[in-house]
Amino acid sequence: MQYDVAIIGGSYAGLSAAMPLARACRKVVIIDAGQRRNRFAEHSHGFLTQDGSRASEIVHIAKQQVLAYQTVDWDDGRVKRVEKVDGGFAVCIDATRSITAKRLIIAAGITDQLPEISGLAERWGKSIFHCPYCHGYELNQGKIGIIASSEHAAHMAMMLPDWGNTTLFLNDYPVADELLDQLTTRGVTVEKRFIQQIIGHSDVLLADGSVIQLDGIFATTKCTIAQEWIFKLGCEIEQNTMGEAIKTNAMKETSVTGIFACGDVARLGGSVPLAVGDGTMAGAAAHRSLIFG
Repeated sequence: MQYDVAIIGGSYAGLSAAMPLARACRKVVIIDAGQRRNRFAEHSHGFLTQDGSRASEIVHIAKQQVLAYQTVDWDDGRVKRVEKVDGGFAVCIDATRSITAKRLIIAAGITDQLPEISGLAERWGKSIFHCPYCHGYELNQGKIGIIASSEHAAHMAMMLPDWGNTTLFLNDYPVADELLDQLTTRGVTVEKRFIQQIIGHSDVLLADGSVIQLDGIFATTKCTIAQEWIFKLGCEIEQNTMGEAIKTNAMKETSVTGIFACGDVARLGGSVPLAVGDGTMAGAAAHRSLIFG
């Protein structure tokens, strides 16, 4: 099947990218593997008109609205390979079928590499979070923990007192004395004892057996691109202490002609509102490229 645009990823960014293309009557396919990044979180916050809505419901409604356009197809599948061909790109899905498209929008998301602390993974998105703007308000100015696992954690620790009484758990992660002094001035408690396990709702069991009770914990992750075919396409990748992302310009164009990228795969430190905005830009830019080259 030949499409004008293939969108890989059917979450917030991918669905948003499809909307301007659908409204321009272009033939679009959305290929989705069903691994939405915030699938562990029950509710989404900070998105105008949807603040506090179920994260899954936002995607469900968006999918219904996008698929109401007759030129949009949906494919439940996982992309295995993408190759440049005459006139565009060939996309292999589940190693069983393929489509071709003149343009490609990558909205495939990223994978969060969590700190290796017992009890953390099963609480991820429920009582352990990555973004204070998304989840800090609901902690009701309570007791908040932040686990030092990257350079970004100390930066977040400086911010978190606006949301509650904050404790930074160093857990043997090196933080400069000057920064520790700044955190203390900000009112952050610095805990140097090792974390043994996260227990209960979000309580920290320390190596000496003592327990610090918290209302919620923040932890930074390393964002990685899990799809090997993205690297094989030759898209330029940005890397820093937070992880990796596809490099794009203001129009969400990648370094490879005809390929656009949006959402968390193309922005370190993303959110639902940013994914929606980036997706809309990517869709509009892909449409214009079909006309103006």
